[in-house]
Amino acid sequence: MRIAIVTESFLPSLNGVTTSVCRVVDSLAAQGHEVVIVAPSPAPTTYRGFEVVGVTSVPVRQFQVGLPTRQIEAVLRRFAPDVVHVASPFFLGARGLYAARALGIPTVAIYQTDMASYVARHGRGAGTPLAAVTWAYLRKVHALADLTLAPSTAALADLAREGIDRTALWGRGVDGRLFHGGWRDDAGCRALRRRLAPQQQILVGYVGRLAPEKEVERLAVLRTLPSVRVVVVGDGPSRADLEQAMPDVVFLGRREGDDLARAYAALDVFVHTGTSETFGQTIQEAGATGLPVVAPAAGGPLDLVEHGVTGLLFDPRDAGDLRSCVAQLSCAEDAWARRALMGEAGAARVADRTWDALTEALVDRYVAVSRPGSRVGLA
Repeated sequence: MRIAIVTESFLPSLNGVTTSVCRVVDSLAAQGHEVVIVAPSPAPTTYRGFEVVGVTSVPVRQFQVGLPTRQIEAVLRRFAPDVVHVASPFFLGARGLYAARALGIPTVAIYQTDMASYVARHGRGAGTPLAAVTWAYLRKVHALADLTLAPSTAALADLAREGIDRTALWGRGVDGRLFHGGWRDDAGCRALRRRLAPQQQILVGYVGRLAPEKEVERLAVLRTLPSVRVVVVGDGPSRADLEQAMPDVVFLGRREGDDLARAYAALDVFVHTGTSETFGQTIQEAGATGLPVVAPAAGGPLDLVEHGVTGLLFDPRDAGDLRSCVAQLSCAEDAWARRALMGEAGAARVADRTWDALTEALVDRYVAVSRPGSRVGLA
């Protein structure tokens, strides 16, 4: 197939949307499909040998936000795709959906970011009209799509509640070739662990972007747990404030590739803090590494963490519950055994969630929307 991907985020920016797009394109290339990518500038001119078209963008909170432009129509006319894949549509993606509709090209939208919660959090709170206005805008955007794919049952429920139809479930893959427990035998990983835990502390860590919507400040309740050291991997606009508020927490900064895999493997327990996640990709990466996961009983983590089996779900309304869950995996007499069993179960659970398999399922969706009358059938 010929696939045009219009994405709100791409390299050199690193986040969940970028990672998903890159892994999908990797798999599409391996499967013999043709791709063009439209993304905010600055962007590389090619990726995996495919053309990347960078459009004018403006920086917003360390993100490059692509501006709607007629350039998208020109790209679609020239490339003549069988389907347009729109990643996390908001501004640039909305224009991509509009252009595809005007040209009669089938579309698949990927709902990935809870923009209503994000906008409200940076405004005056999720209960304000700001969230309602954002959802009203998203309804108009996704009405342009033939099919919207959401990564979790919680995200699907949110879309249904807000009147967005023609939806289906499509999760995310995990790179088991990069993230796996074998890194614990790596010399670099062992050296990192010796540095982080010189007194054999239990390392409890978070990996991800440091921004208000990630709620990383929740980790503060873990700092006084006996024999526990808290580690944060990542960067973002909240880093300086978090470092000031939690001076005894180790901040390793942004890591990529093998260095990121080593950082996961150096940990004993992984903690996910955000309550407005549509999925939780780092949960899968931690699971593939063999780590037990502690995450809020809200949003995407509900699909990814089996309470008492692959990790523990805490009540996000009770800060003490997060502390209690981590204590069970760090301070209890059977903590080591529980960590080992949960880590093994977590690795087994994500073993078949490869990006190649997820992309094959995605291509099936592309084919479905390309059939005559598919828009009615998907409703």
